[in-house]
Amino acid sequence: MKDGDGMEIYVKQFLLYIKEQKKYSKYTIVGYQKDLELFLSFLRNEGISKLSNCNYEILRKYLLFLHNQAYQNKTICRHISTLRSFFKFLKSRQLVEDNPMLLISNPKVEKKLPKFLYYQDLEKLLDSPDSSTFLGIRDRLLLELLYSTGVRVSELISIKIDDIKKKEQKIYVMGKGNKERIVLYGKICKKKLEQYLDVRDKFLKNNNTDFLFLDFRGNPLTTQGVRYIINQVIKKNALSFHVHPHMLRHTFATHLLNEGADLKTVQELLGHENLETTGIYTHVSNEGLRKSYLEHHPRAGKSRK
Repeated sequence: MKDGDGMEIYVKQFLLYIKEQKKYSKYTIVGYQKDLELFLSFLRNEGISKLSNCNYEILRKYLLFLHNQAYQNKTICRHISTLRSFFKFLKSRQLVEDNPMLLISNPKVEKKLPKFLYYQDLEKLLDSPDSSTFLGIRDRLLLELLYSTGVRVSELISIKIDDIKKKEQKIYVMGKGNKERIVLYGKICKKKLEQYLDVRDKFLKNNNTDFLFLDFRGNPLTTQGVRYIINQVIKKNALSFHVHPHMLRHTFATHLLNEGADLKTVQELLGHENLETTGIYTHVSNEGLRKSYLEHHPRAGKSRK
């Protein structure tokens, strides 16, 4: 990022703010930085060197620029969210007189239902790792925890031994915005956890770390490592379906609702701030009910021999 006219200085102050005070993840901060770099580049091309000269018309022109660059509405909404946070920060610090983002609304985004696994495919996935090997025992627990607790991958790799309360079968995890919450696990997960803890020291080698999940070198697992493990499980066992880590979180929520859990409980377990965010899973759950009805009810319209 260039230094020069002051706009970059404000961006750096903002990035430091969301890192030090808002406690945003490294991944989120990098995303904000890229969005703002593109925005500043656009402003320079428009001959604008001061953010105080950025008004509603300029912002509308920028959104049109994003649209003409073939950005999807979902991505444009992300850029708008970045700019909202940025200008709110500038206004709170009295670095600009007005916040032009107050006049900007989001484009309509088609809501895509989250993909999840049906029970049969889920069982195949969870039973795939070889439990006779150290890595297989670890991978079985990794998959089980993602499904049994609904944690995000970033939360999974941050779990430490002391975060696990075996007696109560609960785990303290650090979620988005540096907010701690409790997730629960059941008997099957408890058994897999005990099996893994019995062999975990063999992963440590000469390292000394209290993170739960370790790679074969004894280092804490990364998000990339979790994705690699799941991809390898799919590949080695020739499973016919694609799985990404977040799909197990979607499956967790969908299965809970299918079995009668109330939406507020699922919200708490997922760590969603807004109930509306959790609400999308009711659509998934209803779609599952609809599919089951059409599949099995004799008068649902399915052709029969």
